[in-house]
Amino acid sequence: MRHTNNSHGGMNKLHHNRYSNHFTVHWKWLHRFFQQMGELSIFTFHFFRHLFQRPFEGREFIRQSTVIGLSTLPIVTLTGFIMGLVLTLQTRPVLLDFGAESWTPSMIAISIVREMGPVITALICAGKIGSGIGAELGAMRVTEQIDAMTVSGTHPMKYLVVTRILAVTFVLPILVFYADTVALYGSYLAINLNSQLAPSLFIAQVFEELYFFDILPATIKTIGFGFAIGLISCYKGYYTLNGTEGVGRSANAAVVASSLAIFVLDLMAVKLHDLFHVWNY
Repeated sequence: MRHTNNSHGGMNKLHHNRYSNHFTVHWKWLHRFFQQMGELSIFTFHFFRHLFQRPFEGREFIRQSTVIGLSTLPIVTLTGFIMGLVLTLQTRPVLLDFGAESWTPSMIAISIVREMGPVITALICAGKIGSGIGAELGAMRVTEQIDAMTVSGTHPMKYLVVTRILAVTFVLPILVFYADTVALYGSYLAINLNSQLAPSLFIAQVFEELYFFDILPATIKTIGFGFAIGLISCYKGYYTLNGTEGVGRSANAAVVASSLAIFVLDLMAVKLHDLFHVWNY
């Protein structure tokens, strides 16, 4: 009997310790999450504070925009082309079964312009640009280059952070427009694998159901995607710790956090777009 009571007591203690450990892990995760959100908010405040202060680093902004755009262009081209090609090859047989093959260009255009083009291009840029910015600023932090800039009189927040965030915010919508165009070209080639469709007729069918209010919300949310990628990547890289190991962690964290932010912002944009349509009706 005593042995049974001791066994029950040991099991209860084991369950109590297990629940206590789970609670501690979750509490630490929440504490770290809200701490980083607070630090990111302060970082965002510093960005806007330095954004409107002179001097404006115009040359560095142009240089960063050029580097970011050219380095991302090949992978965006390949991704956009495959996106349009595969989406058309998957969609056309279904529409053919319903006798709506002529709707293929319109449906592909709406799908790409509204959702797939902005989100997929932003995710590609989050991986390419986010990791690059996180690693670059992280390396500058651990090698004390940022501290040296502060001593020499150059404000690192303005020269390193503001220019990169603005560059990503400016370049990403351009890359999305380019990716949409390449995707539509891939869609045109996919349609012509099984039938002959004139380019002028394809373009007419694309813009038959594609309106300005399809393009405007997509453009606005790509600006938000670019700002989120630039802000999060700069934040992760700017506050890198623990030497070269921390550089890798910052680059990885920049990609993961930026990708998550893209999905959250996309969900918010879709809900706001639906509310806007409801108010119009």
